[in-house]
Amino acid sequence: MARIDFYILPDTTLDARLQFACKLAETIWRKGYRLHLHCEDKALAEQADEALWGFRDDAYLPHALEDSDMAASVPITLGWHQLPVPSAETALLNLHPDIPEGIERYTRIAEIINQHQQVLVAKRACWQRYKELGHEVVPHKLG
Repeated sequence: MARIDFYILPDTTLDARLQFACKLAETIWRKGYRLHLHCEDKALAEQADEALWGFRDDAYLPHALEDSDMAASVPITLGWHQLPVPSAETALLNLHPDIPEGIERYTRIAEIINQHQQVLVAKRACWQRYKELGHEVVPHKLG
């Protein structure tokens, strides 16, 4: 079973959620993991891509959209289709409102909740579903 880390932010904006996703992506990458950011659609993946490019002036996270020629050669991918088959050291950061098919192939999954009503409702349902599936759910309430 997977460990699902839920990061609960006090903010309500998509920008705050994406900025935290960038910080979390950097932490996961620096720990030696590959990472897949799963987005609801290409538009959100492109927003996350832009956020990763500019979230810190002194850092670069090697990443690419799933439909890019570089996707196979970078440790961080952003996608909106099916989840890629992970290697043993690949983590999943789920920015999609639902739980994607294929999560059982991942051992580490992160979810980000902010205080926007739609996100709260969607992620509460995900929390319950993960628990029903027998996964370890770990909350992290932030600032």
